[in-house]
Amino acid sequence: MTDTRALAAQALAEVALRGTSLRDAMERYAPKLQDSRDRALLMALLSDGARWWLRFDAALDRLLEKPLRQKEPAIHALLVLGLVQLEILQLPDYAAVAATVQAARALQRPRMAGLVNAILRRWQRERGELLAALDSKPQTHHAHPAWLAKTIARDWPEQADAIMAADNREPPLMLRANARRTPRDALIERLRSDGYTAEAHPWLADGIVLPHSADVTRMPGFAEGLFAVQDGAAQVAADLADVRDGQRVLDACAAPGGKACHLLERADIALTALEFDAGRAKRIRQNLERLGHQASVVIGDAGEPAPWWDGHVFDRILIDAPCSATGVLRRRPDVRLHRRDSDIPAMAAQQRRILDALWSLLAPGGKLVYITCSLLRAENEAVVEAFLAGHADAETTAFTLPAGQPAKLGWQILPGDGDLDGMYYAVLGKR
Repeated sequence: MTDTRALAAQALAEVALRGTSLRDAMERYAPKLQDSRDRALLMALLSDGARWWLRFDAALDRLLEKPLRQKEPAIHALLVLGLVQLEILQLPDYAAVAATVQAARALQRPRMAGLVNAILRRWQRERGELLAALDSKPQTHHAHPAWLAKTIARDWPEQADAIMAADNREPPLMLRANARRTPRDALIERLRSDGYTAEAHPWLADGIVLPHSADVTRMPGFAEGLFAVQDGAAQVAADLADVRDGQRVLDACAAPGGKACHLLERADIALTALEFDAGRAKRIRQNLERLGHQASVVIGDAGEPAPWWDGHVFDRILIDAPCSATGVLRRRPDVRLHRRDSDIPAMAAQQRRILDALWSLLAPGGKLVYITCSLLRAENEAVVEAFLAGHADAETTAFTLPAGQPAKLGWQILPGDGDLDGMYYAVLGKR
């Protein structure tokens, strides 16, 4: 099958209805298309289909007499994609409808083609009324699950609408120049000479901003390891860690290795990159090799150091804790389909376990940077507050950043602040 919309419908049904990750779906379905323009359309349909699923899935409940999710999942996903083409991608009405109807035939569901046509035509006729109904509730207005919309409104009442709106905007492509191999300005000029619109980030020393996503593997300098893809919020970690030559550094929960590599670009350090999942640890090694860095990659549980720790304390510890990923929905729109409210207490418990376990590995006078890509207070200030209550030798280090706002403890960058991903930081010093 080479019909792009039909492939997208099959893939989106797996993502939205069966729990497949968007990344896995793209990696599996994109190679089926030979033309780069078809692959680009596939990825746009999948990204926006996942991002807006909760809005247009609810719309189909109003448009269909009987639900199709279980009986005809690919057709249901195709209808969502039809609405995405009309409302989000804003393709010409006739082209979007005709191509979506044709995709039903390509899915070998010719009897469903008439239904697809009828539903999309009805949407066009009743569009104003249907949009008003969807916009009346935060979860369908912003395409966020109800539990998350409610939690954001509770944790960030003044910023809730702006946060959810930011989650639905295309993020810029951010790169990090590898300072070991090239000055940032030289890399920017090389990118510009190849036709890319690239600008230095205004306050991140290594950051480069491009307005739109692109195939970075085709960019000049990628194969040479001159840069890595890393959002600006994640690049803050190296600034806060403030590593110095000769220090022993632990990057816990390190995959895919972006922060580890950034630390190695800042100073001559002995770095241990710890990762629980062996498959993800492979990505750390690949990134280290491409960028020309060396580190000890260890497979182990950050919450149980005994099996992997050599007994020597670290001067710096970075904990990029497993979390809900609610701060990066604009880059990972499928998270909103897979995350559940019931996940959060277990994640907070895991975060506290890791913090408690790794604290004893930090040298007196050392610094621990606690990070999540979450905007939920239960995973951020609450975790740090509980940790401080149980560790008399720990103290918070005050800092400010040019984007975001102070949290009760630490600093929170909300999605869209400075056009960055959402990320939380706390810096803890050991007396």
